[in-house]
Amino acid sequence: TNQVALYAPPLEDDDAFDDQNNNNIRTSSLAEPTMKLSGHKGSVYCLAYDPHGEVLCSGSFDSTCLLWKAGGKCDNLNVLSGHKNAILDLCFTNDSEKIITASADYNLGVYDSNTGERMKRFMGHTGIVNAVDVCREGSASLVVSGSDDCTSRLWDTRVRGEVGCLEDTYQITAVAYAHDGNVVYTGGIDNTITAWDARTMRKSMGMKGHTDTITCLALNPKGTHLLSNSMDGTLRTWDIRPFVDDGAGIKKRHDKTFAGGTHNSEKGLLNCAWSADGTMVTGGSADRVVHVWDEPSAEELYLLPGHGGCVNSAIFHPKENVVASASSDKSIFVGELSQS
Repeated sequence: TNQVALYAPPLEDDDAFDDQNNNNIRTSSLAEPTMKLSGHKGSVYCLAYDPHGEVLCSGSFDSTCLLWKAGGKCDNLNVLSGHKNAILDLCFTNDSEKIITASADYNLGVYDSNTGERMKRFMGHTGIVNAVDVCREGSASLVVSGSDDCTSRLWDTRVRGEVGCLEDTYQITAVAYAHDGNVVYTGGIDNTITAWDARTMRKSMGMKGHTDTITCLALNPKGTHLLSNSMDGTLRTWDIRPFVDDGAGIKKRHDKTFAGGTHNSEKGLLNCAWSADGTMVTGGSADRVVHVWDEPSAEELYLLPGHGGCVNSAIFHPKENVVASASSDKSIFVGELSQS
């Protein structure tokens, strides 16, 4: 189903193109089918493409984020500095203009994605900020964060200080914003996914099934399902549409389980992500391999080796058939998915 048919005109006098390469149809704007990006001085924990797919941002234990060109030779464009501890999560606002970072220094940063300058610091958390997400549709200024201080806080890049606080009983390790900005999903060390009404700041639903800490939450492109990664070694999808009914009148939210990925004693907050069309999912894995699953069948499609350490983050390019992965080996791989 993910066939990409590209017409590649013959290139004259190009070293990269010879008779042997005639069979290899290239499916992306990358200079090579697989690129290795080096520059971080510590483990790379998080990755994000901007919504246009032009820039890749990576966050690291070395307290910096690096901006890379998403295509061509993946040149390094900029460094985002200012945090005093590891960057644990990051995302672009839906207009691509800003990058929001979550750090172990208890703060969030708001950076201009064009200049790399820090525009704001969100202060208020009293513990490590593990996760951050933005509203995909609606306002480009809405941000949600989750922290070891057992709170999830709502922020608006137009104002100073938080605009809301969701108080829980356990450390929050994962957050996701619903597309309309009215619901926030959190996951934590209580193994439960909680939905909150962002207007009343109250819990509206809990989804149980994981048997260990939830390390990441990600909403699918349609906004109908939530993907979770957990230290129990599974990724799961959850139907978050209103009035889900399995026929017997019992609300059954858990949809599919994806097995094959692993977690280890590093207890890293390994990510999870959807492809742009919602047909594939991926996530971080401690076995140094990038796993890509077919979402409808829950079968594993790709196993991509190469990293020398735990894969902390794996994401899909928003427009091209490309996967990027970040590892504790301090490197990032960006590679085309072969067309099956």
